[in-house]
Amino acid sequence: MELRKDPITRSWVITGDDVPDSGPRAEAVCRFCADSPAAPQLVSSMAGGEGPWSARAVVHPTPLYRIEGEPSRRADGLYDRMRSVGAHEVLIENPRHDRNLWNASDGEIEQFLMLAAQRIQDLKRDARFKYVSIFKNHGSSAGQEFEHPTAQLTATTFVPRRVLYELRAGRDYFSQKERCVFCDILSQEVQQNQRILEARGDFIALCPYAPRVPYETWIISRLHEAAFERFALGRPGSIRDLAALLRRTLQRVRIITEEFHLVLHTSPNRLHRSESLGYWKTIDEDYHWHIEILPIIASKAKSYTFKEVYYSPVASETAVKRLREAQIDG
Repeated sequence: MELRKDPITRSWVITGDDVPDSGPRAEAVCRFCADSPAAPQLVSSMAGGEGPWSARAVVHPTPLYRIEGEPSRRADGLYDRMRSVGAHEVLIENPRHDRNLWNASDGEIEQFLMLAAQRIQDLKRDARFKYVSIFKNHGSSAGQEFEHPTAQLTATTFVPRRVLYELRAGRDYFSQKERCVFCDILSQEVQQNQRILEARGDFIALCPYAPRVPYETWIISRLHEAAFERFALGRPGSIRDLAALLRRTLQRVRIITEEFHLVLHTSPNRLHRSESLGYWKTIDEDYHWHIEILPIIASKAKSYTFKEVYYSPVASETAVKRLREAQIDG
């Protein structure tokens, strides 16, 4: 496997002769359960809970990125390519096979979120890595790999294109108004109260004004901070509220559909400041970490359109009303 850059969209693609699995892996003995005889390669662990650990990070059994070596970026005519150097970890959310983010206790989810923050902080110490992504794919249509409750982490030598879009927009907005665009969005949404799903402590769940998919939901902090790991490790007392809001939001989403993508958006590794592009000069002021949940809804096929022009047949205001009315646990 190697990384190749599209010279038009400027996005990196990992490619090679690899046959992906289809659907979650069914195993006779789950390798991620607390009593598994085939323990995976441990990276980090959170103590506590009912057993020896509450959440842990392990090396992905078939990683797309490998920690050893240098990226060795090089030209291939007009193209660019490099080795798939990075980190690829599985974040085990809970020792129990049946405790997901929507039915675990707030304390258990809090432990998982703190593990995620610690892993991001640790990997950002490696100057090779420009970005650390944390995501959860649930459901066969979402590309779920494992039956056990897990998320995944990748540390890459490039910044993903979606994050670059956000960095550019945040930087441009700040250069004009000297304010964070995410903070301004949050302020307007709170004032209008048309797309707010729920508030919990310092955190708000909302359906964005221009959703990419029906019932797209964000969770964002009222307190400005660019880096999730700095927020979580600096204010550990508030993460319990985030855990509760994440649990309740996923309960609502799962009444609509059981399949979704969940992605944590945080700031890039600032050891890689770009003087020419300027993304990192005001990043503490212009960027704002947040969680994005994109449900997967079965719908009728539409006529061809460009991928970056999204189609959502449910307005955010309607989505919020239906999600608010959903009957969920306390």
